[in-house]
Amino acid sequence: MRVSLLTHTPDPERTVAAAARLCYSDSSIGELMDRSGSDRAAFLRKILSLGHFSVLEHASFTFGIEGISRACSHQLVRHRIASYSQQSQRYVSHRERFDAVTPPSIAAQPELLQRYETLLHQIHETYRDFLNAGIAAEDARFVLPNAAATKLVMTMNARELRHFFELRCCRRAQWEIRAMAVDMLRLCRKAASLLFADAGPGCLAGRCPEGAMTCGEMAQVREEFSQLG
Repeated sequence: MRVSLLTHTPDPERTVAAAARLCYSDSSIGELMDRSGSDRAAFLRKILSLGHFSVLEHASFTFGIEGISRACSHQLVRHRIASYSQQSQRYVSHRERFDAVTPPSIAAQPELLQRYETLLHQIHETYRDFLNAGIAAEDARFVLPNAAATKLVMTMNARELRHFFELRCCRRAQWEIRAMAVDMLRLCRKAASLLFADAGPGCLAGRCPEGAMTCGEMAQVREEFSQLG
């Protein structure tokens, strides 16, 4: 898996702070944008503590994501307040080979791993035979598994990203999308530390939202995300 932050709103914290101040000020937008950032940190912390999250929608972040499975991307696109451009299995054929993601639980058991890799090889041979027989890639892809690797570009605004991290950084999230979300959060904290300093799974801010399904390791989770670079 490779996750990179391709681009984001220039000076996202300045933009968010100006938008928030506009709600309470009769100053011009230019004056608010030019205002010194000396008190910006305290102001943004206050805005976030009050739950005034709508102003975060003015900052967007675009990621390049490669080497995740189709099983993972199917979960990802359920987050509808985002824009996605994904490699098409209809137009991009994998005649020579298709990359696949192997779950650690399978990789840890040699006998099962061998069966897994054999199955993937058989699927690829069938897929290639279909292509060679003149079957269009859009139909041959029907035999490809959820394990097939994909790549995409995704853009989310900061408010939706915080919601995404709340759900997908949780230890109850599926392992692959959780790993991706943690990488994304690390990148966001580097780009806009004030906007994402307290972002992460829901238990960082209070009780575990999973109720009886909690992992029971809130202290460890909080320590993990306090150390996240």
